[in-house]
Amino acid sequence: MPDDRRFTIPPELSGERLDRVVVSLAPELTRSGAQRLLKDANVRLDGIAAKASDKARAGQTLTIFSPSARPLALTPEDVPLDVVYEDDDLLVVNKPPEMVVHPAKGHQDGTLVNALLSHCQLSTSGEEIRPGIVHRLDQHTSGLLLVAKHDQAHAALSRQVEAHEVRRVYHALVWGKPPSAEGRLVTAFGRDPHHRTMMAVLAEGRGREAITRYRLLERFEWSWQEQAGQRPRKREASLVECVLETGRTHQIRVHLAHLGCPLAGDPVYGDTVRDHAGPSALDALVARLPGQALHAARLTFSHPVTGREITVEATPPEAFSALLRWLRSA
Repeated sequence: MPDDRRFTIPPELSGERLDRVVVSLAPELTRSGAQRLLKDANVRLDGIAAKASDKARAGQTLTIFSPSARPLALTPEDVPLDVVYEDDDLLVVNKPPEMVVHPAKGHQDGTLVNALLSHCQLSTSGEEIRPGIVHRLDQHTSGLLLVAKHDQAHAALSRQVEAHEVRRVYHALVWGKPPSAEGRLVTAFGRDPHHRTMMAVLAEGRGREAITRYRLLERFEWSWQEQAGQRPRKREASLVECVLETGRTHQIRVHLAHLGCPLAGDPVYGDTVRDHAGPSALDALVARLPGQALHAARLTFSHPVTGREITVEATPPEAFSALLRWLRSA
């Protein structure tokens, strides 16, 4: 972002929230970026520090101060990356399920960000510990992640994510099956009131709206005998495609568990191998999963500079694929 700038509020923006006004006058900023500037007192109306919810009036003077960029306290590391697409403005990587995206407590190195800093120059927009990262993936979710190389690309791609214009398609292996072959789940969503480290579907009117579209791709059934002479036990699993219309934390994991078909390998939201799987060969394959069997398989977005539509795909990791092969053979 350039040096400090001053604007006069035009009549067409009178009465608008200030975070929206800032984005309108400084289009290289995202809504969240504008809100951070406001929160840090880097935006003033007629010389007075303003809040995101303040309403602008025509003729007022808006000043946007550029905060000094702080050096990143991150170390580049020569960690192999699976780069699916790259040009001068961005890259898309296929993240393995074991890799943490950015440094955090207990994960100070070996992260995707450490690897990216060694690979190329990254945008410094957004959160300091997430340079270039445009959207999120849980640690044990594998697949495609969009990364910006400069601030213009980061702002344009972030706006697409906020406007739900980036199409993110996930493949999920679940126990059981969804209630219908396809559907669109719309719920209230937020922090679980009883378990603060978990997310949950909440009562109507609470939390934020979360929307997931799903489609049944394959259904699997198998049976086995635990001991000779006993009646065979039957189990079923499904391969489900999920498309995010919103991007809440743990959204797909919580929504699929809410539908009664938790993700294989996800003990946080309802999976126990004892209740769902069966034969020892299957149990061993599930145990190989580093976490939930969830893979960001396809990503479609508009190039932030050329506007060209780009679609990239990535196959799931071997542990996911091996479990899928067993289910198909069973």
